[in-house]
Parts: sequence; structure tokens; C-alpha cells
Amino acid sequence: PSGWGSGWGSSKPALTPFVFSSPPAVTSPCKILKCNSEFWAATSGSHHLGAEEAPEFCTALRAYAHCTRRTARTCRGDLAYHSAVHGIDDLMVQHNCSKDGPTSQPRLRTLPPGDSQERSDSPEICHYEKSFHKHSAAPNYTHCGLFGDPHLRTFTDTFQTCKVQGAWPLIDNNYLNVQVTNTPVLPGSSATATSKLTIIFKSFQECVDQKVYQAEMDELPAAFVDGSKNGGDKHGANSLKITEKVSGQHIEIQAKYIGTTIVVRQVGRYLTFAVRMPEEVVNAVEDRDSQGLYLCLRGCPVNQQIDFQTIRSAQAAEGRARRKGPSLQALPEAFTYETATAKCREKLPVEDLYFQSCVFDLLTTGDVNFMLAAYYAFEDVKMLHSNKDKLHLYERTRVLTPGNAAPTGAHPTLWVALLCLCWLCLL
Repeated sequence: PSGWGSGWGSSKPALTPFVFSSPPAVTSPCKILKCNSEFWAATSGSHHLGAEEAPEFCTALRAYAHCTRRTARTCRGDLAYHSAVHGIDDLMVQHNCSKDGPTSQPRLRTLPPGDSQERSDSPEICHYEKSFHKHSAAPNYTHCGLFGDPHLRTFTDTFQTCKVQGAWPLIDNNYLNVQVTNTPVLPGSSATATSKLTIIFKSFQECVDQKVYQAEMDELPAAFVDGSKNGGDKHGANSLKITEKVSGQHIEIQAKYIGTTIVVRQVGRYLTFAVRMPEEVVNAVEDRDSQGLYLCLRGCPVNQQIDFQTIRSAQAAEGRARRKGPSLQALPEAFTYETATAKCREKLPVEDLYFQSCVFDLLTTGDVNFMLAAYYAFEDVKMLHSNKDKLHLYERTRVLTPGNAAPTGAHPTLWVALLCLCWLCLL
């Protein structure tokens, strides 16, 4: 559509390389998300301030600044922290706030429901589907998801189980960046799960200002790091909105200007991610060679993948799967192959790759929340995937030579147990 190919080359934020090179942390002591949440609670519904409310907004801003100063020592290098500090300074200037004054946080009035709706006079460029339909046929949508230990479903419906410990980019295109940090489930364990998620929505024409969303273990905010819930002050700002579905457990971000929906959940202690995005947006990059580490498009590097086909050479799965090593903590609950499959069938009756991932995660972590992570990942697929015939994915069986043929009649889910046993024996 008109206007989609311009405006990005010169405005690509300089902080993007910093985001993707920042070191991972197992559990961040930085409490910036708490500061953000407190500020949002104090100013909820105050996007359009009347003159009588400006002093109260300044009071909330000073409290926000005081909160960031209290956590400054533990937040060095944290993207959300530095974005918040700069955002506070900007808001102070915009609203002529003094840095000296009261810091209590009175709750401002909420706006009438109509004020929060998308403006009918928003620029057409800020509604991707309307703009796209005007110039061509309906867009093709793709889906990517990450959940569990972790399991990745790419935009091309490739399903992988990966190691990918540390910080990795899921999406990196002209319109947004998504980075996840995966950390060990237990100290010394090779099983990892997503403990931190950062999403950068880049400034786009008359629609949105640059916005940063960040979630981590035990912190799933319903606002951007600057405390806002939409795209800023531009004419089409409501083409980017955050909605809290379940407090502390489930948020949804609608980016209508790029036809994109993002779902972030906290299941147990860890995060899951799912996105629905037009192919045009997926492939909108300045340098295609830079997509090598773009996991949602390219998948995990080969040396980070857990190869189901190779693991199938295991001869048997005997007894209870256990983790080895004196440094490991006791598992929350120990599962046998039989109890793991029974538990997964409660939520995932179809024995597809989501079911197999569930069994794998229960055997390798002992944490029943990983069953729920697989369940919700599939629920997100049902909501976000455009091709209802491709909801379920099944592992393809490679052509076997006589020398490496599998036993006839082996149950397909038995391979999950074999995989887990071999994976655990490597620890």
C-alpha cells in the first residue's frame, strides 16, 4: 500500500543494536516495571489532561521519577529503565512540571468509554487492512509462537525445540523488534524457558511514536514502559493498543497500523509469546542478510536445535525420567512417561507436536505449568493462525534405510520419552 515503503531508513533507532547485545540476567533485581505499573495506576485514563488536572499529573510524574531513582543502581543497562527515565524528562517538559513538589499519587479521573476508542478520523495509513484492501487483494497472515522449554513455531510452520539460552531476537524488521531471554529452569539445568521479553514498536508516520513493552518473570504489565497504553500523541495513536485480558497473566497488543496482533502470557513463572503478522510486514527488512538470527523467520541455529530424528535412535525408555547432578534442585513433581502423557491428554487430546512438547516438558522439568504453557500456545494458534487446516502440526517421519529402521508399530508418542531420556542422560 501507498506510504509503506518510506520513512524507515532514516528513523531506525540507534538503540536497537544495544537491545540485542545486552547480556541476559536470570532474575533482574531492577524494579522498573513496578515503577511503571504504579505510574500507570496513578494516571490511568488521563491521556487528555484538563488544566485542572495538570498539577496532579505532575505529582504522579515526580513520584515516578523518585521510584526510578530508588532502583537506579540495580537497573544499569536495562532498556526499560533508561526508556522510562528519558520518558519522564520529556513528559516533565511537555506538561511544564517542576522537579520539586509533592510526590503522592492521587488517582486521576477515568475517561468516558468513547474516548478510548479508535478515532474515526485516524489516517488511513494507520489501519493496515483498510489501506491494503484499497490497493490489492487481502493480505496473507502468518503466525509465530514460542513457549515451554522452549518450543518454536516459525512463520513457515516449522516446529523446533531449541536450547537458545540467553538473549535472542525473535523478530527484527522495519516496524518492530522482539527479543526474548531464556534462562535455566533450575540452577545447572540445560532446560530453559523464557524469563524476559522486550518488544520495540518503531515510530511510524502519523500513527505511533516509538513504544517499548517489557515483561519478565512475575511482571506482566498492561502498559508500555512509559506508562502509556497506546501509541502516543500522534493522530493515529490508537492504532497501537495494549489490552489486559487477565491481570498479571495475559495481555494482548493490537498494532492495527501493521495488521499485527501479539499475545503475551505468564504461565507459572515463565512467559509465552504468539504473534499474527502479515507476510508483507514479516519480510519488510532493509538488509535480508541481517535476518540470520531472526528466529521466527529462520528458526533456531542448527547447533541450538534438539534433533528429534537423531534422538530416535535410543533403544528404550526405562522407568522414571530423572535429572542427574548434585547441583540440581529437586523437581517440583516427578513424572513417569505414563503419568506425563495422561496429564497432557487432559488439555491436549490430539497427539500432535504440542502434545509431544507437553510430555517432553513434564519429563524434563517436572513442572505442571509447562502443560498449561503448551495448552495456551495451541489456544493462541487457534486464534491467530489464518489457515485452520494447519493448526495441528505432526512430526514428519524421514525415509529410513534398512540399517536404521524403527520398530514396526511403535506408538508415535513413545519417541517423546526416548527423546527426554537421551536429553536427560546428557546432563
